[in-house]
Amino acid sequence: MSSNRDDVKDFLVSRRARVRPEQVGLPAGPNRRVEGLRRGEVAMLADVSVEYYSRLERGSLAGVSDGVLEAVARALLLDDAERDHLFDLARAANASPVRTGRRSSTPKTLRVGLQYTLDAFTGGPAFIRNDHLDILGANALGRALYADLFRKADRPNLARAAFLDREWSEAFYPDWDLAADQSVAILRAAAGHDPYDRDLQDLIGELSARSPEFRAKWGVHDVRRHATGEKHFTHPVVGALDLYFEGSRLMSDPALSFLLYTAEPGSPTADALRLLGSIDATDRRDAVRAAADPDRSGGRP
Repeated sequence: MSSNRDDVKDFLVSRRARVRPEQVGLPAGPNRRVEGLRRGEVAMLADVSVEYYSRLERGSLAGVSDGVLEAVARALLLDDAERDHLFDLARAANASPVRTGRRSSTPKTLRVGLQYTLDAFTGGPAFIRNDHLDILGANALGRALYADLFRKADRPNLARAAFLDREWSEAFYPDWDLAADQSVAILRAAAGHDPYDRDLQDLIGELSARSPEFRAKWGVHDVRRHATGEKHFTHPVVGALDLYFEGSRLMSDPALSFLLYTAEPGSPTADALRLLGSIDATDRRDAVRAAADPDRSGGRP
């Protein structure tokens, strides 16, 4: 990828189409030919000329001031994640072309201290992922939650699982569309932050080639932060799980996100997590015993 002009153009056009005139104090009128705002209306709201805004919407963000970006973000009613994405696109547009196609600097392993930190949290599933949606490490409940994925890979990727392992993902996510949209929006934000990350572009290319659903959702240009909210899963062993999650960037490595899932005390989900933890502990204990005594497990004739 040598330029992000197409991403800039598609993002601005899609955000402009989403804003209704009445949302920004303009008359809707019966004879509008465009969905959302006109370019001239965005230019007026951002206090720039129509010609200047049209240049931005053609994908040229090089040299655009922070003040103009802020004004455009306000005119298009961008939320915090979308505003950050616009600024990321502008930074990428001004980046040196020598960065193009470089290998990713996104971490793919965890320091041992981070794994110890995960293991110390026992109140619910916890895991650390990178912006490619690779799970780099988890506590015992986190591994039990995603047990099917960890059986297939040491570092499972949540986006690949959602789009390329549909039998698993449609059973695991009660609302598959929502989960898939969230995965795409996280990847889209990551791509805006660093469009020259070759590993991320390889992942996006793989998903685009193998999943028409991913291609369609990628074209929507939605971005999001993954900081707090609720998650709903259907675990194959313990059933429905309705969890609260909190996520934060690691100060030591902002490319990594630490996510904690918790259940409401006394809820069916809290009971299900205790059961899941008990089953997982029993399975791990049995595996250790089998490894120590292969005769008992049938490992030796």
